[in-house]
Amino acid sequence: MSNCGCTTEQKPAEVSVSGRDRDGIINPMYDCQPAGAQYAGIGIKDCIPLVHGGQGCTMFVRLLFAQHFKENFDVASTSLHEDSAVFGGAGRVEEGVLVLARRYPELRVIPIITTCSTEVIGDDIEGTIRIIKKALKAEFPEREIYLAPVHTPSFKGSHVTGYDECVKSVFQTIATKKTKPTGKLNVFPGWVNPGDVVLLKDYFKAMGVDATIFMDTENFDSPMLPSKAIETQGNTTVEDIADSANAIGSLALARYEGASTAKYLNESFEVPDYLVNTPYGIKNTDDMLRKISEVTGKEIPESLVRERGIALDALADLAHMFFANKKVAIFGHPDLVLGLAQFCMEIELEPCLLLIGDDQGRKYKKDPRIEELKNTAHFDMEIIHNADLWELEKRINAGLKLDLIMGHSKGRYVAIEANIPMVRVGFPTFDRAGLYRKPTIGYKGAMELAETIANTLFAHMEYTRNKEWILNTW
Repeated sequence: MSNCGCTTEQKPAEVSVSGRDRDGIINPMYDCQPAGAQYAGIGIKDCIPLVHGGQGCTMFVRLLFAQHFKENFDVASTSLHEDSAVFGGAGRVEEGVLVLARRYPELRVIPIITTCSTEVIGDDIEGTIRIIKKALKAEFPEREIYLAPVHTPSFKGSHVTGYDECVKSVFQTIATKKTKPTGKLNVFPGWVNPGDVVLLKDYFKAMGVDATIFMDTENFDSPMLPSKAIETQGNTTVEDIADSANAIGSLALARYEGASTAKYLNESFEVPDYLVNTPYGIKNTDDMLRKISEVTGKEIPESLVRERGIALDALADLAHMFFANKKVAIFGHPDLVLGLAQFCMEIELEPCLLLIGDDQGRKYKKDPRIEELKNTAHFDMEIIHNADLWELEKRINAGLKLDLIMGHSKGRYVAIEANIPMVRVGFPTFDRAGLYRKPTIGYKGAMELAETIANTLFAHMEYTRNKEWILNTW
């Protein structure tokens, strides 16, 4: 303040984008490329991914899936040993594919997912696939099993890039020709939970749009039926993938998780592709629905206008009174982190630290969402790519004051140690019940996420006895 009582001019907000400032990773927040490729594979019906690598490359990833969804998934391994490092492991791939084909008569798709060891060895996966196809034709002349080569070395990228790579490879393997137009809309939502897929299906149904969601994970929230049938599998079929070449367009909701496949369909079959921001929050959901309406010619129904109004009312009840100027750190997938940052800005939270965990720094610097955050932030913001959870812990220890942390369950110990409330969102979340069932995108997701944030803050206020009396007057 000046002597006359006038407020001095504030310095403009600074938004910086940088990479991790050291070589080693401490407390990683991302998993490897093969993990993401396996997640994409299990989203396909009658598909078992075959991971070409050591047993642990499958075992620990299946454990993550089981922790997150509380379900088991079929993933196979070539289970390499020391001799493969010398003589190569291509024979294990052929043996693995034939064992799967013999054991599972309904099997139709096998993504062959490489790992760091097999990429270093230099196994010729495409050449091996050509040999295996001949063996399959000889033993199973009436069956067609699609073999998709998925190159996912673990020493670069992350499970986000692995997911994107597997989706693209599977489509390149199956969607190979244009036939009769289907009138359907391809939708690539990215790495989302079953609750998000259900919400998207409700939106398309309400608008009267015939859409196919890739990869459809709705049944990862598996029912327990009287027949004892197991339905824990993806709903995306071979026919869905083949027909993607005949769609009226492709809508990608995640820039880094599926958008490359939409681009492939455009370049190969002239299927128009549309990229929108992942629909976290009100504005991004508005933009998504407007784009769907523009592409399909369908009107946005009154039911969704009403759902939007309910969400707005819920957010207005919380934003200024409880969220204003509270500092938030967010970590996880780039589409998740940047989308949540936009959502936080809508409800008056201040996302001052954004941590993205892989090495695509050049791509992130060109992301229009970062430019938008730079233009709208009225507070300092630091965006770090190729980050780990030590970056979060280091800044807290250096004096960064945070009111909230948002991210997956692997950051829980940082939050506990610093006594900062944390909202679980992203993958994997295994220390809170049923989160995979709840949407985080769309109007309903915005409302539920905001209420989760509020209730987390309320519980922390009570636990620490910090102005908890405010809740008596709300």
